[in-house]
Amino acid sequence: MRILFASTSEPLEAWRPLLAQALPHDELVLEPDPSVEVALVAKPPAGTLSRLRGAKLIQSLWMGVDGLLADPELPRGVPLARLVDPGMVAAMTESVLAHVLDWHRHLYRYREQQRAATWRALEQRLAADRTVGILGLGALGAAAARGLAALGFRVAGWSRRPKAIPGVHCTTRLEELLPISDALVCLLPLTSATRGILDARAFSRMPAGGCLINLARGAHVVVPDLLAALASGHLAHAYLDVFEREPLPPADPLWSHPGVTITPHIAALTEPRTALPKVVANIERVRRGETPLDLVDRQAGY
Repeated sequence: MRILFASTSEPLEAWRPLLAQALPHDELVLEPDPSVEVALVAKPPAGTLSRLRGAKLIQSLWMGVDGLLADPELPRGVPLARLVDPGMVAAMTESVLAHVLDWHRHLYRYREQQRAATWRALEQRLAADRTVGILGLGALGAAAARGLAALGFRVAGWSRRPKAIPGVHCTTRLEELLPISDALVCLLPLTSATRGILDARAFSRMPAGGCLINLARGAHVVVPDLLAALASGHLAHAYLDVFEREPLPPADPLWSHPGVTITPHIAALTEPRTALPKVVANIERVRRGETPLDLVDRQAGY
């Protein structure tokens, strides 16, 4: 089988030896041609997707597929699968916990006090005093919810379809989640329905003094509305890992905003060592003529 690796973001040198070991009888190629049966892609070079109309599977090397779905060259008749990488799920859970704890334990404020050489203890709260709301209860959101619940936080989650997670209050009504979410974590896929979902109306319905943690896509947040919520003091802090324009331009005011913590889209990177079994499993399903796992519903957008 000829397998295409097409990525401007995932490093070939990390994937090539693993793929060669797992699939010794297959040929890994770097340019699309009509004989390619499976394409492994992550932000593929321009013009790649239009040359994959004869492929049996396009396998994303990322969990998010909004960039691929937005590409007009994506062939309609070729199945597209997203990557549910256990290593990425674990990393995202760690990032969620780190940011929630930073807010909960006032560490962002203690960093400010350190710069000002101020020695002052702030109010300590129990985890059970806080409710963390999670937007999106897929593989990432469900794992993060379980991790937060294990630390003693009250956890609520919102999803388009009904979900049941032990110890987590699950709802399909956003208007029910927002008023109880002291911290709000966004792990949603980016679709037409979720673009701009974090706006002035959403922030105003959250309890005062809370925080926003966006680890999904930059377009979920209406930035002027977020800045207004921070300026008014209604939100205490925002943790932003993703932005509509990446890299974030050096002149962007978010860099120097005292109420914002910025990370460069690193909340959960694909880990080839843990992702490989998922990729190989789908390649073998294609080889056997079976339906690949984790296929994208193009109408839903994920």
